[in-house]
Amino acid sequence: MKAWRFYGFGDLRLDEIPTPQLRPRHVLAQVLVVQPSVTEAQLAAGVRTLAYERIKKRLETEAPVQLFGHEFCVRIVEVGPGVTRFKPGDRVAARAKLPCEFCPLCDSGRGHLCRKGPIIGFQLPGCFSEYAILPENALTLVDDRISDNEAACLQSLSDSVASVETAEIKVGDSVAFLGQGSMGIECMQIAKVSGAGKIITVDVRDEACKLSKQLGADYAINATREDPVAAIRDLTGGNGADIVFECAGGSPTQGLAGTGSVSQAIDAVRSGGKIIGVSWFGSPFELDVDLLRERSLRYLFPDISTLEHLQHTVSLAASGRVNMKPMITHVLDGIENVPKAFEITANKGKFQAINPAQVRMAE
Repeated sequence: MKAWRFYGFGDLRLDEIPTPQLRPRHVLAQVLVVQPSVTEAQLAAGVRTLAYERIKKRLETEAPVQLFGHEFCVRIVEVGPGVTRFKPGDRVAARAKLPCEFCPLCDSGRGHLCRKGPIIGFQLPGCFSEYAILPENALTLVDDRISDNEAACLQSLSDSVASVETAEIKVGDSVAFLGQGSMGIECMQIAKVSGAGKIITVDVRDEACKLSKQLGADYAINATREDPVAAIRDLTGGNGADIVFECAGGSPTQGLAGTGSVSQAIDAVRSGGKIIGVSWFGSPFELDVDLLRERSLRYLFPDISTLEHLQHTVSLAASGRVNMKPMITHVLDGIENVPKAFEITANKGKFQAINPAQVRMAE
């Protein structure tokens, strides 16, 4: 089969490799649509972010290696021994982070808390290839009302569901979202159907602000023309939002907000409120913990998405309560266009993209 393999940072080549062998409790699947996540696009270029050191070590010791591709829709071709939930012909999507099944947490029925298991696309080969071997415990059926392109967004959407769950939104809470990329807009829509009251979004791109309003935000602030902290405080009677989702941070070299969005989130949330940290930064940075303590702020990080989150995500998308179609702005045809998808995803502002660029691999 054809598969993209990394020989180093920024060195991605389309190779002919053997089709992987089916294993117990796994399925062999044909890749229909795949997209690089923003994190994967950064890592592909050697930008420091989540898992940078682990990816660097794999490239130094194992290259050429199949990396990335955990956001996908695939069609099952064959099922291995022990697979009970799927059959050939089923369309499925996946969660990325899996339990190890052997640690004390997994042994005590708390595998959703395990952090020792593999991640599809990082420790396990992902789907930048014609076919993939995938573990059954990662997968869920895709509803017929969801297109292949929308299904490739379900993994990211399930992480957004986990983020909103972490916030424990109360009915009527005012909620602000710094950053309206794919996860920011996903979190916004999920918060809206989870009881949020006034919804305020912030971005630096007109197209993102416009889409945010289209998909349910009450107010969309362009931070290049207006002070977002002052605007959020003004819209909440001077108090600040009950909850602020920080979805804008990350490497400025790829159009993200650096660490400044964390300071904005702290200033924009009311005393006693919650900040939900969605972004990955790639390196440590200073944080005024005394300020958080003085104002009784809670800085919370989402749990990993579970199979239950993923299944709920399918329900949200199939019912239309969350609308992903307008977010999918760039779809490329053919496996040879994978590098272009990485380029667009790494430079979404330049290409006016909201969701990562997708590659349609097969019909």
